[in-house]
Amino acid sequence: MFLPECFEEFPDHTEHDSTVADGARVVFTGRDGRRTAEAAAELGPHAAGVGVDNADPHAPHQLIALAGELHGGFDGILVGVGGPPAGDVAATTDAQWAAAFESVFLGAVRLARAAAAEMTAGGVIGLVLSGTAHEPAPGMALSNGLRPGLAGFAKSLADELGPRGIRVVGVLPGRIATDRMRDLDGLAPDPDARRTANEAAIPLRRYGTPEEFGRAGAFLLSPAASYVSGVMVSVDGGARRGF
Repeated sequence: MFLPECFEEFPDHTEHDSTVADGARVVFTGRDGRRTAEAAAELGPHAAGVGVDNADPHAPHQLIALAGELHGGFDGILVGVGGPPAGDVAATTDAQWAAAFESVFLGAVRLARAAAAEMTAGGVIGLVLSGTAHEPAPGMALSNGLRPGLAGFAKSLADELGPRGIRVVGVLPGRIATDRMRDLDGLAPDPDARRTANEAAIPLRRYGTPEEFGRAGAFLLSPAASYVSGVMVSVDGGARRGF
Protein backbone atom coordinates (compact mmCIF):
# COMPACT_ATOMS: atom_id res chain seq x y z
CA MET A 1 0.00 0.00 0.00
CA PHE A 2 1.40 3.38 -1.03
CA LEU A 3 0.42 6.87 0.04
CA PRO A 4 1.08 9.25 -2.86
CA GLU A 5 0.76 12.93 -1.98
CA CYS A 6 1.23 14.51 -5.39
CA PHE A 7 -2.28 15.42 -6.53
CA GLU A 8 -1.60 19.15 -6.21
CA GLU A 9 1.34 19.07 -8.60
CA PHE A 10 0.03 16.48 -11.07
CA PRO A 11 -3.78 16.83 -10.90
CA ASP A 12 -4.43 14.38 -13.74
CA HIS A 13 -3.18 11.75 -11.22
CA THR A 14 -1.00 9.83 -13.66
CA GLU A 15 1.41 8.93 -10.86
CA HIS A 16 -1.44 7.17 -9.15
CA ASP A 17 -2.43 5.53 -12.46
CA SER A 18 1.07 4.05 -12.63
CA THR A 19 1.13 2.73 -9.08
CA VAL A 20 -2.41 1.32 -9.30
CA ALA A 21 -1.61 -0.33 -12.64
CA ASP A 22 1.40 -1.97 -10.98
CA GLY A 23 -0.90 -3.51 -8.37
CA ALA A 24 -0.56 -1.01 -5.53
CA ARG A 25 -3.39 0.17 -3.33
CA VAL A 26 -3.09 3.91 -2.88
CA VAL A 27 -4.39 6.70 -0.72
CA PHE A 28 -3.72 10.17 -2.07
CA THR A 29 -4.52 13.68 -0.97
CA GLY A 30 -5.20 17.16 -2.26
CA ARG A 31 -6.56 20.32 -0.70
CA ASP A 32 -9.71 20.01 -2.84
CA GLY A 33 -11.58 17.05 -1.38
CA ARG A 34 -14.08 16.88 -4.23
CA ARG A 35 -11.41 16.59 -6.91
CA THR A 36 -9.46 13.96 -5.02
CA ALA A 37 -12.63 11.91 -4.51
CA GLU A 38 -13.43 12.14 -8.22
CA ALA A 39 -9.89 11.08 -9.15
CA ALA A 40 -10.08 8.11 -6.78
CA ALA A 41 -13.38 7.02 -8.33
CA GLU A 42 -11.80 7.09 -11.79
CA LEU A 43 -8.89 4.93 -10.61
CA GLY A 44 -11.12 2.23 -9.19
CA PRO A 45 -11.51 0.31 -5.92
CA HIS A 46 -7.79 0.21 -5.11
CA ALA A 47 -7.55 4.01 -4.76
CA ALA A 48 -8.88 6.37 -2.12
CA GLY A 49 -8.68 10.15 -2.10
CA VAL A 50 -8.95 12.46 0.90
CA GLY A 51 -8.96 16.23 1.25
CA VAL A 52 -5.89 17.19 3.30
CA ASP A 53 -3.57 20.22 3.35
CA ASN A 54 0.10 19.28 3.74
CA ALA A 55 0.62 22.39 5.86
CA ASP A 56 -1.81 21.07 8.50
CA PRO A 57 0.21 19.56 11.39
CA HIS A 58 -2.52 16.92 11.81
CA ALA A 59 -2.26 15.74 8.18
CA PRO A 60 0.30 12.95 8.75
CA HIS A 61 -1.74 11.34 11.53
CA GLN A 62 -4.94 11.60 9.51
CA LEU A 63 -3.37 10.03 6.44
CA ILE A 64 -1.59 7.21 8.26
CA ALA A 65 -4.73 6.41 10.26
CA LEU A 66 -6.74 6.18 7.05
CA ALA A 67 -4.19 3.83 5.50
CA GLY A 68 -4.41 1.64 8.56
CA GLU A 69 -8.18 1.66 8.50
CA LEU A 70 -8.46 0.82 4.80
CA HIS A 71 -5.46 -1.46 4.26
CA GLY A 72 -3.91 -2.31 7.60
CA GLY A 73 -0.87 -0.09 7.05
CA PHE A 74 1.35 1.15 4.23
CA ASP A 75 4.63 0.36 2.49
CA GLY A 76 5.65 3.72 1.09
CA ILE A 77 4.83 7.37 0.67
CA LEU A 78 5.45 9.86 -2.13
CA VAL A 79 5.39 13.41 -0.79
CA GLY A 80 4.82 16.35 -3.09
CA VAL A 81 3.01 19.66 -3.11
CA GLY A 82 2.06 22.26 -5.67
CA GLY A 83 4.90 24.59 -6.55
CA PRO A 84 5.16 27.87 -4.62
CA PRO A 85 4.32 31.15 -6.38
CA ALA A 86 6.79 32.57 -8.86
CA GLY A 87 8.64 35.77 -8.01
CA ASP A 88 12.10 37.19 -7.52
CA VAL A 89 13.77 37.78 -4.16
CA ALA A 90 12.92 41.48 -3.92
CA ALA A 91 9.23 40.90 -4.60
CA THR A 92 8.76 37.94 -2.23
CA THR A 93 7.29 38.90 1.14
CA ASP A 94 7.91 37.42 4.57
CA ALA A 95 4.35 36.08 4.54
CA GLN A 96 4.98 34.26 1.27
CA TRP A 97 8.18 32.73 2.64
CA ALA A 98 6.40 31.60 5.79
CA ALA A 99 3.46 30.07 3.88
CA ALA A 100 5.76 28.28 1.43
CA PHE A 101 7.94 26.98 4.25
CA GLU A 102 4.90 25.51 6.05
CA SER A 103 3.57 23.81 2.92
CA VAL A 104 6.58 22.97 0.77
CA PHE A 105 9.19 22.30 3.44
CA LEU A 106 7.79 21.64 6.91
CA GLY A 107 4.70 19.82 5.62
CA ALA A 108 6.91 17.40 3.68
CA VAL A 109 9.24 16.93 6.67
CA ARG A 110 6.31 16.11 8.96
CA LEU A 111 4.86 13.58 6.54
CA ALA A 112 8.19 11.86 5.94
CA ARG A 113 9.02 11.79 9.65
CA ALA A 114 5.63 10.36 10.61
CA ALA A 115 5.80 7.76 7.85
CA ALA A 116 9.30 6.69 8.90
CA ALA A 117 8.08 6.07 12.46
CA GLU A 118 5.52 3.56 11.16
CA MET A 119 7.59 1.83 8.46
CA THR A 120 9.35 -1.50 8.57
CA ALA A 121 12.15 -2.90 6.39
CA GLY A 122 11.34 -2.60 2.70
CA GLY A 123 9.52 0.70 3.12
CA VAL A 124 10.28 3.69 0.91
CA ILE A 125 9.87 7.45 1.21
CA GLY A 126 9.89 9.50 -1.98
CA LEU A 127 10.03 13.29 -2.10
CA VAL A 128 8.89 15.11 -5.23
CA LEU A 129 11.22 18.09 -5.44
CA SER A 130 12.24 20.05 -8.54
CA GLY A 131 15.18 20.69 -10.79
CA THR A 132 15.71 23.79 -8.62
CA ALA A 133 17.18 21.46 -5.99
CA HIS A 134 20.29 21.47 -8.22
CA GLU A 135 20.07 24.67 -10.25
CA PRO A 136 18.14 27.84 -9.38
CA ALA A 137 15.54 28.96 -11.91
CA PRO A 138 15.03 32.64 -12.78
CA GLY A 139 12.08 34.21 -11.00
CA MET A 140 11.52 31.23 -8.67
CA ALA A 141 13.01 32.50 -5.40
CA LEU A 142 10.77 30.42 -3.12
CA SER A 143 11.45 27.18 -4.93
CA ASN A 144 15.17 27.97 -5.23
CA GLY A 145 15.37 28.53 -1.49
CA LEU A 146 13.33 25.59 -0.23
CA ARG A 147 13.88 22.66 -2.61
CA PRO A 148 17.64 22.30 -2.00
CA GLY A 149 16.93 22.14 1.73
CA LEU A 150 14.48 19.30 1.20
CA ALA A 151 17.06 17.47 -0.90
CA GLY A 152 19.48 17.76 2.03
CA PHE A 153 16.78 16.51 4.39
CA ALA A 154 16.20 13.51 2.09
CA LYS A 155 19.90 12.65 2.11
CA SER A 156 20.04 12.86 5.91
CA LEU A 157 16.91 10.73 6.23
CA ALA A 158 18.35 8.11 3.85
CA ASP A 159 21.42 7.81 6.07
CA GLU A 160 19.34 7.47 9.22
CA LEU A 161 16.77 5.01 7.87
CA GLY A 162 19.09 2.86 5.76
CA PRO A 163 20.10 0.59 8.67
CA ARG A 164 16.40 -0.19 9.13
CA GLY A 165 16.08 -1.26 5.50
CA ILE A 166 14.04 1.81 4.52
CA ARG A 167 14.87 3.69 1.33
CA VAL A 168 14.58 7.44 0.68
CA VAL A 169 14.66 8.96 -2.81
CA GLY A 170 14.08 12.34 -4.41
CA VAL A 171 12.27 12.66 -7.74
CA LEU A 172 13.06 15.91 -9.55
CA PRO A 173 10.72 16.89 -12.38
CA GLY A 174 12.01 19.27 -14.98
CA ARG A 175 9.60 20.87 -17.42
CA ILE A 176 6.57 18.59 -17.34
CA ALA A 177 3.46 19.63 -19.31
CA THR A 178 1.13 20.23 -16.35
CA ASP A 179 -1.21 23.11 -15.56
CA ARG A 180 1.51 24.47 -13.29
CA MET A 181 4.00 24.66 -16.16
CA ARG A 182 1.43 26.24 -18.45
CA ASP A 183 0.76 28.87 -15.79
CA LEU A 184 4.47 29.64 -15.47
CA ASP A 185 4.89 29.93 -19.23
CA GLY A 186 1.80 32.13 -19.25
CA LEU A 187 3.61 34.75 -17.18
CA ALA A 188 5.67 35.63 -20.28
CA PRO A 189 4.37 38.20 -22.80
CA ASP A 190 4.35 35.42 -25.42
CA PRO A 191 3.71 32.05 -23.71
CA ASP A 192 4.17 30.06 -26.92
CA ALA A 193 7.54 31.66 -27.57
CA ARG A 194 8.54 31.00 -23.97
CA ARG A 195 7.70 27.31 -24.32
CA THR A 196 9.55 27.07 -27.64
CA ALA A 197 12.65 28.61 -26.07
CA ASN A 198 12.42 26.31 -23.06
CA GLU A 199 12.08 23.24 -25.25
CA ALA A 200 15.10 24.27 -27.29
CA ALA A 201 17.20 24.11 -24.09
CA ILE A 202 16.15 20.51 -23.36
CA PRO A 203 18.20 17.82 -25.15
CA LEU A 204 15.02 15.86 -25.98
CA ARG A 205 13.56 19.12 -27.35
CA ARG A 206 10.17 18.80 -25.65
CA TYR A 207 8.39 18.99 -22.32
CA GLY A 208 7.82 15.71 -20.54
CA THR A 209 4.35 14.28 -20.02
CA PRO A 210 2.80 13.62 -16.60
CA GLU A 211 2.68 9.95 -17.59
CA GLU A 212 6.46 9.87 -18.05
CA PHE A 213 7.02 11.43 -14.66
CA GLY A 214 4.50 9.06 -13.08
CA ARG A 215 6.25 6.00 -14.44
CA ALA A 216 9.58 7.19 -13.02
CA GLY A 217 8.03 7.74 -9.61
CA ALA A 218 6.26 4.38 -9.66
CA PHE A 219 9.55 2.62 -10.48
CA LEU A 220 11.48 4.32 -7.69
CA LEU A 221 8.84 3.39 -5.13
CA SER A 222 8.60 -0.19 -6.35
CA PRO A 223 10.60 -3.27 -5.26
CA ALA A 224 12.31 -3.09 -8.67
CA ALA A 225 14.36 -0.19 -7.24
CA SER A 226 15.15 -1.98 -3.98
CA TYR A 227 18.85 -0.96 -3.99
CA VAL A 228 18.26 2.68 -4.93
CA SER A 229 18.40 5.08 -1.99
CA GLY A 230 19.73 8.51 -1.08
CA VAL A 231 19.65 9.74 -4.69
CA MET A 232 17.99 12.66 -6.45
CA VAL A 233 16.63 11.39 -9.78
CA SER A 234 16.04 14.03 -12.45
CA VAL A 235 13.13 13.43 -14.81
CA ASP A 236 13.86 16.33 -17.13
CA GLY A 237 14.72 15.14 -20.65
CA GLY A 238 18.42 15.73 -19.98
CA ALA A 239 18.06 19.40 -19.07
CA ARG A 240 20.43 19.16 -16.10
CA ARG A 241 23.99 19.12 -17.40
CA GLY A 242 25.72 18.27 -14.12
CA PHE A 243 26.77 14.74 -13.28
